[in-house]
Amino acid sequence: MTSVKEPPARAGDRAVTGPGPGAVVRFVARRPKFVLLVALLLAVLAGISGAGVVGALKTGGFDDPSSESVHARELLGEHFRTADPNLVVMIEKPGGSVDDADTRAVAQEVTGRLSTTTGVTVAGSYWVQGLPQLASRDRHEGIILVHVDGDETESAKVVAGLHDDLARDDGAVQVRFGGFTQIINDINEQVTEDLARAEGIAVPITLLLLLLVFGTVWAAGAPLLIGIFSILMTLGTLRLLGAVTDVSVFAVNMATALGLGLAVDYSLLFVSRYREQRGHDGDVVTALAATMRTAGRTILYSAATVAVALCSLLVFPQYFLRSFAYAGIAVVVATVLAAMLVLPAMLVLLGDRIEKWPLWRRRPAVTGNAPFWGRIAAFVLRRPVLTAVPLIGLLLVLGLPFTHVQFGIADDRVLPRDAESRVVADTMREQFADTGNGATVLVAPAWGTGEDAVDRAVAYATDLSEVPHVTRVDTLAGSFAEGTALSRPANVRAGFISGDTVWFSVLSDVEPFSSDGADLARAIRATPVPDGVRVLVTGQAAQLVDITSSIGGRLPLAAGLIAGTTFILLFLLTGSVLLPIKALILNMLTMVAVFGVAVWVFQDGHLSGILGHTGAPLAVAIPVLLFCVAFGLSMDYEVFVLSRVLERHGQGADLSTSVIDGLSHSGRVISAAAGILSVSFLAMLSSGVSIIQFFGLCAALSIILDALFVRPVLVPAFMRLAGRWNWWAPRPLRAVHARFGLRE
Repeated sequence: MTSVKEPPARAGDRAVTGPGPGAVVRFVARRPKFVLLVALLLAVLAGISGAGVVGALKTGGFDDPSSESVHARELLGEHFRTADPNLVVMIEKPGGSVDDADTRAVAQEVTGRLSTTTGVTVAGSYWVQGLPQLASRDRHEGIILVHVDGDETESAKVVAGLHDDLARDDGAVQVRFGGFTQIINDINEQVTEDLARAEGIAVPITLLLLLLVFGTVWAAGAPLLIGIFSILMTLGTLRLLGAVTDVSVFAVNMATALGLGLAVDYSLLFVSRYREQRGHDGDVVTALAATMRTAGRTILYSAATVAVALCSLLVFPQYFLRSFAYAGIAVVVATVLAAMLVLPAMLVLLGDRIEKWPLWRRRPAVTGNAPFWGRIAAFVLRRPVLTAVPLIGLLLVLGLPFTHVQFGIADDRVLPRDAESRVVADTMREQFADTGNGATVLVAPAWGTGEDAVDRAVAYATDLSEVPHVTRVDTLAGSFAEGTALSRPANVRAGFISGDTVWFSVLSDVEPFSSDGADLARAIRATPVPDGVRVLVTGQAAQLVDITSSIGGRLPLAAGLIAGTTFILLFLLTGSVLLPIKALILNMLTMVAVFGVAVWVFQDGHLSGILGHTGAPLAVAIPVLLFCVAFGLSMDYEVFVLSRVLERHGQGADLSTSVIDGLSHSGRVISAAAGILSVSFLAMLSSGVSIIQFFGLCAALSIILDALFVRPVLVPAFMRLAGRWNWWAPRPLRAVHARFGLRE
């Protein structure tokens, strides 16, 4: 049997010679102004590059490019533009009628402008075809369905120009834009406003908290400057990436929040340890060298855990998720470089002035012991079961709503109720019958021509019309409902056939982006097709099925990568098998609680009066994103705690003393860093886009739960119950750690 051994002594107070942290400190100490000048130049260049970054990025990115629904849309765009409208123009006369002369005049003007615009095809209009479903039940509104060529960005730019020319929200007759392309433009505009608002909230509060934590103006200003540097570098990187690949505009919000938050985390840890070392060593360079060996190593480990969690997003084909990997990696690299080079250069130049301009005479330093956290740890170590069990129960209770989670796709409901595209969509839900916008669409290449094609269409459409919740099927051979032909034209409907390719429109009475819509898409795909024919299904419901399947299929790989690489990193840090497993279990427990709260707030609609959101199924990509980000940040604090505990244990202290001293030294840093980082994410609640609110609230909640409950309570309780087994590893792994374990 493998014996249980204490970890080997660590080089906590030993000087390091040769290349490494000592060489970095010597370089920075000799050339601090040069380092700061280079950093300033890089920040200016990145700021210039990142100007207008929101307009250069994209709003979509939820689809898997290889999915059936995407291939079907490409075929529709090639053969049947009118089958895939992506713009809705609503013309309204409050108190009047769509048949009034002035309403018709405006409709004709708008239709003429649309018809003469390159790349724009009018798919349907109440005032041209006279279709009753294109007029509202109260007869105040009518719509024009339009297809705009190009990808998400190109079509949205065309629509923006049309909107400037045609939209009007005053006068007797009003013109509003809706549909997918207008939703994109509304989200872009909202994100730009939200970004400025969130930073206007987060930066002043962060500066105030830094002043309260550090106690002096100079010490508090350094982390803020590091954060600004990190944000500028990341935005510049995203702008450059946006020129060569697809990048989601939502990554900008995470870049700013995470950039400021990690800068505060790492700067707080570094400056706190530096001030502590100054109290022992006195000399700036000596204190910096000791800080680099200890806090610097912790920062590198922490950054690695965050980067690993975010890198796992690269396994997904959706560029929405991949974009957050780009942003996260850029943030981590920029912040680490700034914390390890720029911050030491600032400290060298400041010297003793770091303690200048204190806010109060007796400043409560963030260095040294924090008796409160030490007392908490001591209490938990005496009563591990009594303290841990109720807390675990609380986290599980918070997670209960996740048992009835529903997944969907972000649509107009992520916008405020007064957003133009949201107003159009809500009006269509309330006032319009089946318009064909949002229908499930089937496209069949090589269907055939002539009477044989018509006969197959009749048989297939009849079967489709009998699928539960299908209200009508429109085909080249007429319209069908409940297995019966509603109409049989004398000739083939030309708009439904191009060469030997045909398409079918399937209307239903369910919300497409919902679990019922997904079930309908699956049922349609399960309907037998004529022999020798391939049918591709698209539309919003099919899109939901494909996105969910794509993400779900790759989720085990992403989770495995996160768990495996995190285990390896923590094993290399600790030499233990049990401690990494403990960290993974506690992180999962935290995420269960966070996801439960997410369902309760954003799906069930609680707090909607405060936040202004609309309860709806969770956009399937957002929980995946949240998991990766929150998991990485939780491991950030795990490394903070374990580094201090291991340092004391390596100096000969027993387990209890190591845990108490470790939390005494790291507890204040973690709580302060978590509080400040939470501000960056909570500022996202000021957004008008609900998926940004979702991310901000849930990321902040995971940080708060981790810093206030998991690290100071559950970690000590677990370590107390595990005892000497905390350091256990099989003999072969102990040999691996002895050879490859990372030390100061």
